[in-house]
Amino acid sequence: MKRNHIAGEWVDGRTAADNINPSDTRDVVGLYARADAEQAAEAIAAAHAAQPRWAASTPQQRFDALDAVGSELLARRAELGDLLAREEGKTLAEAVGEVVRAGQIFKFFAGETLRTGGELLPSTRPGLSVEITREPVGVVGIITPWNFPIAIPAWKIAPALAHGNAVVFKPAENVPASAWALAEILSRAHLPAGTFNLVMGRGRDVGEALLNDARVSAVTFTGSEATGRKVAQACIGRRGPMARFQLEMGGKNPLVVLDDADLEVAVNCAINGAFFSTGQRCTASSRLIVTDAIHDRFVAAMVERMKALVVGDARDARTSIGPVVDAGQLQQDTDYIDIGRREGARLAFGGEKRETVDGKPGFYLQPALFVDTHNGMRINREEIFGPVASVIRVRDAEEALATANDTEFGLSSGVCTTSLKLASHFKRHLQAGMVMVNAPTAGVDPHVPFGGRKGSSHGPREQGRHAAEFYTTVKTTYVAP
Repeated sequence: MKRNHIAGEWVDGRTAADNINPSDTRDVVGLYARADAEQAAEAIAAAHAAQPRWAASTPQQRFDALDAVGSELLARRAELGDLLAREEGKTLAEAVGEVVRAGQIFKFFAGETLRTGGELLPSTRPGLSVEITREPVGVVGIITPWNFPIAIPAWKIAPALAHGNAVVFKPAENVPASAWALAEILSRAHLPAGTFNLVMGRGRDVGEALLNDARVSAVTFTGSEATGRKVAQACIGRRGPMARFQLEMGGKNPLVVLDDADLEVAVNCAINGAFFSTGQRCTASSRLIVTDAIHDRFVAAMVERMKALVVGDARDARTSIGPVVDAGQLQQDTDYIDIGRREGARLAFGGEKRETVDGKPGFYLQPALFVDTHNGMRINREEIFGPVASVIRVRDAEEALATANDTEFGLSSGVCTTSLKLASHFKRHLQAGMVMVNAPTAGVDPHVPFGGRKGSSHGPREQGRHAAEFYTTVKTTYVAP
């Protein structure tokens, strides 16, 4: 059994649960511990005790620790990518790429430990100088989702540690293997005992303990909007000091295809953004907003490309689209396909559930493309989080922009056009935290800010140098001779 890591020790959980391969439900990846609220409190206490020592460490000590983690992730990319594909269901190539990204993130934030700066300013008052510095916030609770089980933990854990915080990490309960593998590497990174803690378990146990304990100074969360709201309410309403919180939530991301778009580029962007990683990305292109003159050609080309997509075992080199992560998510996807049909949308391709592939029982779903939809339909308002996309026909660029922005979300958006004028107009006016021009809406770099607007995000951006805004607090010091 794989155990939790608390105060520098590997400890049994109160219970344990099997981790099931979604490509073959007969395959048990492993048995993983589950903590309760009491064990979560022990981890918080350990982090609270260890944090001052880590905060006092030198930039070189932090660099060495994070750089070593990044190096090991990169060296073990094939092994860890295979594990990730096996437990989560994204294709092996995507899984290896995710591990590489996690390694790059640790490498970047290792460098950030040596780039910590400050400001020295003259005061407006004679004889005084002003120092502006950044300090760690304290103990950071990290709650991550299942769709990127090593990259999202990396882009939260690495900056938290780089800036001198201690960490209590709760991964999604249905993908513990990648989280445990990352924790095992961190356990050998020569961090003071208690600086990093892994507490696997249910949200109602571990998650609530992190939200309600006044020793946790900050909580960073990625998941659904509904759960994000609960995180915010708990951080604000708890006894003692409020916790700062950072929320990355849902998306209903538009990809606009204008009349003058390069058709092959547009189809490539849509296939990648809507269906790769089985559509289980918060940045996925779930609304394909297509102007009238190119609409029919675009749909026909999409259907032809979708016919060539191979649904199968995530670790099979022939596979284009792996399984959905688990039975619950598969049910949600198929429920939304039924909703779309009832709303009057037409399935141009796909949407069939498959019980087995090559004799392997799994959570397989043929990617689905709806046409004849409008922006008021539930399938175009609510996040499905699966390989399901809708085409919305619009008259022109003006209607396309209005439709793209007509959503409660604002994470990522894209436009396909060969017009510099239209590209500039959409870059300026799309209401999203990230805009892609002739590129898929999904896929971001580790050294630049990640985050959205409206219902998609709350708080400072993740990744890049902007991560310091959440993981540090600013101190202003006045000095007289």
